Amino acid sequence: MNLMQLTKVSLLLFTCFVFGQTENKMSPKQIDPNWESMIENYEVPEWLVDGKLGVWFHWGIPSAVDDDRPNDGSWYGRNMYGGGKEQAKVLSAWHTERYGAPSEFGYEKLVPLFKGENWDPDALVAFVKENGARFIMPVATHHDNFDLYDSSHPWNSVDMGPHRDVLGEWKTAATKHGLKFGVSTHLYWSPGWWRTARKYQKKGTLAWKLFNMDYDAKNYASQDSWNEHWYERCWEIIEKYDPDMFNNDAPFPKVGPGKGLGVKLFSDYINRDLKENKGKQTVVLSLKDKTVNKEAFTYNLERGGAGEIKTEPWLWATDLSGNWFYRKNAVNKMSVPVMVANAVDAISKNGIVMLNVALKGDGTIPEKQLGYLTAFGDFLKINGEGVYGSRPWKIFGEGTVVVKDKRQGENHQEYSQEDIRFTTKDGNLYVFVLSKPTQNIVIKTLGTVGVLNKEIKCVELLGSKEKIEWNRSKDGLTITLPKELPGNIVNGFRIKLSK
Repeated sequence: MNLMQLTKVSLLLFTCFVFGQTENKMSPKQIDPNWESMIENYEVPEWLVDGKLGVWFHWGIPSAVDDDRPNDGSWYGRNMYGGGKEQAKVLSAWHTERYGAPSEFGYEKLVPLFKGENWDPDALVAFVKENGARFIMPVATHHDNFDLYDSSHPWNSVDMGPHRDVLGEWKTAATKHGLKFGVSTHLYWSPGWWRTARKYQKKGTLAWKLFNMDYDAKNYASQDSWNEHWYERCWEIIEKYDPDMFNNDAPFPKVGPGKGLGVKLFSDYINRDLKENKGKQTVVLSLKDKTVNKEAFTYNLERGGAGEIKTEPWLWATDLSGNWFYRKNAVNKMSVPVMVANAVDAISKNGIVMLNVALKGDGTIPEKQLGYLTAFGDFLKINGEGVYGSRPWKIFGEGTVVVKDKRQGENHQEYSQEDIRFTTKDGNLYVFVLSKPTQNIVIKTLGTVGVLNKEIKCVELLGSKEKIEWNRSKDGLTITLPKELPGNIVNGFRIKLSK
């Protein structure tokens, strides 16, 4: 090879190298449609971990049914058609007496009752923001197959019910007030959920599509037509509303029988975001599937709790109404003080709090739920410094209340002043006492022979200018009971440490 040929080859190699480097910089990473690739590439955005609090909104046709109805388990549509369970039998009898037999007055005839005449999404978002929320997550489609957005599916809130693009208006309000916007779909349950209503349907009617009669009620999970339909409906939400968070509150097409359309949707959602943000993930994927490695998504630990600090951020989702969808006589078994303390417990264990609000049919928040929201809002107004942007400390805390590590079965037990939780931020340690103390506070973990290997410079009570007296020994840190406590439920202390 002569000198000229060698020069040409070198120039070609150099050009290919430079072009390749440029191509790599310009082309964001792509996640393959499989769980291995999701595990390797999924990253939780900082806005979720820093924001700590979101509000889930359950609102739809069940919200507008007579609020004196008996317990429906938040499944009015399914249970009104009866079935083997006593709850369904009672509800079906009540529906027949109140509205007429399900064969004559089916679920489809309840849709006009859902008017949302007082629904003001701008005011609602402003209210939850004032009480500490950093994101909202309204339900887009529940098990009943009714879309609360401008949908290609004929049963939707633009063409029926309130005749409004509910998701679109929620998003406009969230954007205006600087909150992140999430959506929640429960669609995958739908074909089987409507099994009890099938005997009443007539082919060729519009109701035929509401009740998913074109799909197998028992074997839909392996039916290609249903899995493709599910994918298209979900992708329509993503494309039209560009959500910061997508919560799939239901099963999804599995890798085998469902041709992997579940993980395809989820990877397509993340890839869409990566492409728009130069390879940086800014969206959250939330699932309830405990069988998949939780590094592949953000786990929705609905109505449960964590026993220890979780490696990956997770969602503590709880319902403030006692029924998920509004029902006047529903009872939340978790008291307001326990809810506030449970939320702090979750945050100390790398959790994100998501409080469900069940709006009335007219679109307003019931009084009982306001009490929960404002109680946590009052806590955050005083103690937000130790919550927003914080991270778990070496251990989550100490005390007598044991929170179970599982979905469902969330804690209802009252906390005492012995129950302490920790967070850390900017070199400071934050200590939260989960019940209003009546005597000196002793924190055993912070003794001179404990896990805290730094000197304490000072202890300050958040929301107060009172000088706090304290003493540290091998038995723990003792904080003299302050003369006044700003928090009605949980009080937080800022502990400044030596470097």
